[in-house]
Amino acid sequence: MHSNRGLPRRNCLETMNCSWGTELWDQFDNLEKHTQWGIEFLERYTKFVKERSEIECSYAKQLRSLSKKYQLKKNSKEEDEFKYTSCRAFLMTLNELNDYAGQHEVIAENLSSQIMIELTRYIQELKAERKSHFHDGRRAQQHIENSWKQLESSKRRFERDCKEADRAQHYFDKMDADINVTKADVEKAKQQAQMRHQIAEDSKNEYLTYLQKFNKDQHEHYYTLIPHIFQRIQEMEERRVGRVRESMRVYSEVERKVLPIVSKCLDGMTKAAESIEPKMDSKQVVESYKSGFEPPGDVEFEDYSVSMKRAVSESSFLNTRGESRRRSRSRLWPLLKRNKLMSLLASPRQPPPPPPTSPSPEGLPNGPQSPQQAKEPLSQRLNDFMSTKHKMHCLRSLKRGGTGQEDYSHLPPEQRRKKLQAKLNDINKDIQKEMDQRDALTKMKDVYCKNPHLGDPDSIDPRLEEITQSLEKLQLEAQKFEGWLTELERKLLEKASEPQRQSGHFDSQGNTPLTNNYGQNRESPDGSYTEDPSTETSMQFKSRSTEFDEDFDEEEPLPTIGTCKALYPFEGQNEGTISMSEGEMLYVIEEDKGDGWTRVRKNEDEEGYVPTSYIKLFLDANAKGAMTYI
Repeated sequence: MHSNRGLPRRNCLETMNCSWGTELWDQFDNLEKHTQWGIEFLERYTKFVKERSEIECSYAKQLRSLSKKYQLKKNSKEEDEFKYTSCRAFLMTLNELNDYAGQHEVIAENLSSQIMIELTRYIQELKAERKSHFHDGRRAQQHIENSWKQLESSKRRFERDCKEADRAQHYFDKMDADINVTKADVEKAKQQAQMRHQIAEDSKNEYLTYLQKFNKDQHEHYYTLIPHIFQRIQEMEERRVGRVRESMRVYSEVERKVLPIVSKCLDGMTKAAESIEPKMDSKQVVESYKSGFEPPGDVEFEDYSVSMKRAVSESSFLNTRGESRRRSRSRLWPLLKRNKLMSLLASPRQPPPPPPTSPSPEGLPNGPQSPQQAKEPLSQRLNDFMSTKHKMHCLRSLKRGGTGQEDYSHLPPEQRRKKLQAKLNDINKDIQKEMDQRDALTKMKDVYCKNPHLGDPDSIDPRLEEITQSLEKLQLEAQKFEGWLTELERKLLEKASEPQRQSGHFDSQGNTPLTNNYGQNRESPDGSYTEDPSTETSMQFKSRSTEFDEDFDEEEPLPTIGTCKALYPFEGQNEGTISMSEGEMLYVIEEDKGDGWTRVRKNEDEEGYVPTSYIKLFLDANAKGAMTYI
């Protein structure tokens, strides 16, 4: 039955043309385990490539984040640093690093698209193919097992029938030899024996038929079906191994393809490093910070031990002392004053502070104390207390963290106008949106009325009613803000015309007064308008001498374009600012350029910026000559 299995087979180790169908004909279970292991190995390799791709993505992301973190930011102090070759080289290195990160992103993308995605799809196909092959193998095994069972069944039946025929023959022989048995009994035993012999003969023929069939099926199973199935499994496994080989080759090629660009990035970094010039950076430091002044001379000795004669007049004493101070200051000015003046050339970077709630320092809870004034009547003090009570309450509410009012009356007029206009625009947009929804629902209701099968028209009424109520609320709110805006614009127009009537002193000198947002009638943070009691006071100014003009003709100060009056005190603690007291008159040398700061001058060597909302402007080209201090 198994005589053909003894045929000689070639040693698979001696040749590369091994056949699993002939060499592994009896290793169906082991082949099933091996192919399952091959799929698991392929999945593990795919997971490895995926994790490598994720590492490349994360690495590239971190490199880009690092490059962005140290990149030059617009409108920052770092812009001045990049005039040095070392800083420019660093910027070039950051750019090359960004390109270097891009190549790692290319590696990650190619690993994902060329290996991971392809292997994932191939694994699914491989699992389906393997399942099909082993299903055919199990079906062939089931067929040969069924044939073997049929053969065994026919064999046992043939054996049983033969035994029954022998027993029937012995019984007939016994009955035939017994003289006491009737002829009828003998004839019956003979017929029974003949029938058993016939059944045994039929069982024999059936057994021979099943035996031939099994041998044929077995030969076909082990020499045709199984070799064919195993051959396909072998081809599948070899394709899997070949795909692993191709994936590993692509794995290395993906990284090799970016090496030229990576090399260029590294060359760029090297070139950036070689572009650094220490001597040039040293020269740049000189160009950046050189003042152009000569070192100061020796300080002259001022002898104060000589007693002054009583005959010397006070005027001559003052003149002599002023000339001495002028000479001393002229020699020390390049070092003592130049840095301060140069710091005033740029306005402060931070926005100006809002004006205090009260025009006088006494209106601030912690403000500086003004000089002691003469005692006022009790009624006057009570009136002042009642008038400032509301303002103090507003200050306390602000200090407690109170929020702004709905009409933005806590803001300056121009800022309030912008806020009101923006709020009104938002409300109008909401109104338009609600109206569009109402129109859409109205059209939908008309469609439902004409085509009832599409929907119930009454179901839209609640939504329409809701939109109508919302529209009414929005329209009322819009009217409220429009009223505030109209009133505010009217007040702004009134304030724009007031300086022409309230600038009598300056009109006599040919000045044209201009008033900013905080003019004579200025709005306090609590929303009320207060009159400035100092507008009617006549001012007499002392002329100032320009003591540095003779010594530094090459450093001409900026011409004055007008004068201004301080409405509030300002400390000027930040760099580039200048302090002023309430009511002080200053020269204006540069108007507000939109950042909220105005450049002013106290005297010829003290300039700086003050908040525009803290002063009242009187612009005129001849104001400098006409201005005197009390």
